[in-house]
Amino acid sequence: MTAGPGALILVPNTLDFGTAPGPIESLLPLGVLRRAAAITHWAVEDAKSARAFLKRVDAVAPLAAPLQAQQIRELPRPRKGAPGAAIPGAELDALLAPARDGHELGLLSEAGLPAVADPGAVLVAAAHASALRVEVLAGASSITLALAASGLNGQRFAFEGYLPQEADARARRVRELEARSRRETQTQVAIETPYRNAALRTALVDILQPATRLAIACGLTLPGGGCRTDTIDGWRRRPGEMPPGLPAIFMWLAG
Repeated sequence: MTAGPGALILVPNTLDFGTAPGPIESLLPLGVLRRAAAITHWAVEDAKSARAFLKRVDAVAPLAAPLQAQQIRELPRPRKGAPGAAIPGAELDALLAPARDGHELGLLSEAGLPAVADPGAVLVAAAHASALRVEVLAGASSITLALAASGLNGQRFAFEGYLPQEADARARRVRELEARSRRETQTQVAIETPYRNAALRTALVDILQPATRLAIACGLTLPGGGCRTDTIDGWRRRPGEMPPGLPAIFMWLAG
């Protein structure tokens, strides 16, 4: 860890992206909001949503610089299907320039904790490679919140990310992951774009074995959000409804 004031600061965002936002002080610690308010240089997933976040912060902890004076730059987007490492190093170096110049550089995602299931991880790796100090502030990760609420194995789990969209490929992958879950007593975790949540739930209920436990967490930290865990047999007998448009986490543990 290097000395000096320059650092990459991982600033958590709320999990209510794309919904009617509630009071930010009920979702993030006051200390985090004050640290965020003091930062004036940012690397973000999306500039528009970053400004909306900072506007909410300002209502609780006044920003050190007016919103229009904040130095906000977006993370470069890798080609579709390419790993984050495909982003040119020169672009990452340019984003890290404020930290090398002694500033605190905030890293912000659209929702949740930066660099966890998030493109910001490549910038964190570049910061370490440049011997810059990296600090992470306390905040919610939808993946760990969902796992905690599920009652499935939180000692051994694997995050798969997005499953294949093509039906046959998705079915093969789900069966592979279920076999791994059974073999290693490992909870499998996946996500999906909200408008495809219902389709993924239907696929999982159709493909997984009756004794496998499936947990679906929707809209965590939001009004009406929560988590249901049941066997696949239980899901088939009582399918329930998927709240439309809410982010969801899917988890299963083979019986």
